[in-house]
Amino acid sequence: MTKIGIILGSTRPGRNGEAVAKWVYDVAAKRTDAEFELVDLLDYNLPHLDEAIPPSMGQYSQPHTIEWAKKIDSFDGFVFVTPEYNHSTSGALKNAIDFLFKEWNNKAAGFVGYGSVGGARAVEHLRLIAGELMLADVRAQVLLSLATDFENYSTFLPSERQEQALHAVLDQTVTWSKALETVRKTA
Repeated sequence: MTKIGIILGSTRPGRNGEAVAKWVYDVAAKRTDAEFELVDLLDYNLPHLDEAIPPSMGQYSQPHTIEWAKKIDSFDGFVFVTPEYNHSTSGALKNAIDFLFKEWNNKAAGFVGYGSVGGARAVEHLRLIAGELMLADVRAQVLLSLATDFENYSTFLPSERQEQALHAVLDQTVTWSKALETVRKTA
């Protein structure tokens, strides 16, 4: 069965991303075309990148890196739930991505952003990063506005339109994850 990791890309206290990621997981969990797992960066307690050898060499020395690598390697694709901080993704998510290389390769990536302009700039930055990591980013995306998809900028209340957009992200992510299976096997 295809496995998709839903990565919660914020570690900030009081983060809106927790409700968003839970919503993504709850919608995804009703599907039968893949298995979905919520991956919270808080559970991995990754410090600032502390590996001496570049991740592309695959020679991890730190126990936290090895644990993180095993988790990411277990998936066929990902849905990244990202806040937008200062016109980009969170430092915590960028740091977590930077720890690894081959574990991301030849897998699909979908994006759910949230912020003042729906997290669009954070998603665009993640698309650039995905290209370097040989992650195939899907076209569909969910962009959640703090002004319209949250009450008082903090209580998450997604519209039916957003759930339809999420299904498009999940459809494409699962389809591309399955399509890339052959590439992963031969790489």
